[in-house]
Amino acid sequence: MSSALDRLKNLTAKISSYELARKENIVELDLLFNKLGINKKVSDLDALFLYKAINITGISLHADSLAQIQEGKYIQIIAISYDKERKIKNRNSSLGYFGRAEKIDESLKSDIVTFILRWRFEKSFMTLERYHTMIQRANS
Repeated sequence: MSSALDRLKNLTAKISSYELARKENIVELDLLFNKLGINKKVSDLDALFLYKAINITGISLHADSLAQIQEGKYIQIIAISYDKERKIKNRNSSLGYFGRAEKIDESLKSDIVTFILRWRFEKSFMTLERYHTMIQRANS
């Protein structure tokens, strides 16, 4: 009995820690949304999650080379939307242009990388919730 109770306590602690991290993430994401000027291109933070993906040019987001600049490139945050009704399904929109990669301030680079990772973190939770709801619908 104690083992089942311990597993339940551990699971509850893990879930609460994810929810706490998610709440903190949204607060920080909102600050970066305004600080980076993305609020000038997208009406509010909720509208930002209508995009299918957000990516960047000029800075690596790969785990083994995270935040390394790509010399000779320009830094730009790109939002990708998808419209199944259009002839060309994917559409890229610039959310921010920050100049040549070699000239970027370290603090700004850190904010840009953090913004994208925080957006992806929240987007993954939204995807998880969507699939959870679909599974429940499929089983009812």
